[in-house]
Amino acid sequence: MEELFNQIANFGFPIVLSIYLLVRLENKLEKLTESINELSKNISNICKF
Repeated sequence: MEELFNQIANFGFPIVLSIYLLVRLENKLEKLTESINELSKNISNICKF
């Protein structure tokens, strides 16, 4: 039983931390994608003039 708790302690924390960071990173990547798309539209509008 103690070994099971050790395995959870050793592998559970990194897994939880990885999931947390991926969720945060996904949100930032989504915002970055929106910004790039907006920038592309603005550049396109400028080039039309």
